[in-house]
Amino acid sequence: MNWIILIIAGCCETGFTFCLGKAKDAVGTGWWLWMGGFLLFTILSMSLLAKATQTIPIGTAYPVWTGIGAVGTVLLGIFVFHEPTTFWRLFFIFSLIVSIIGLKAVS
Repeated sequence: MNWIILIIAGCCETGFTFCLGKAKDAVGTGWWLWMGGFLLFTILSMSLLAKATQTIPIGTAYPVWTGIGAVGTVLLGIFVFHEPTTFWRLFFIFSLIVSIIGLKAVS
């Protein structure tokens, strides 16, 4: 169950980076709403990470959480924010995914 919580925490990390990306172009009330979403996702992400580390070693949970957030953020950058898709970006994201799976497999 705590692995599911950890995955959700990583997705919330992607959520707060998405809100941060949207807030940079927003003004007025829109900026405050995106920053509110950023704070909400940050609190959720950190709280769920703390819950997951009750049974998953921190040395495993933190890199997995960070990796999920990093992969999700790069994918959001590519699909939502139209950042460049290059061979090397995709190669290193794939390497990160394999590393996350490896950490799960040996834990």
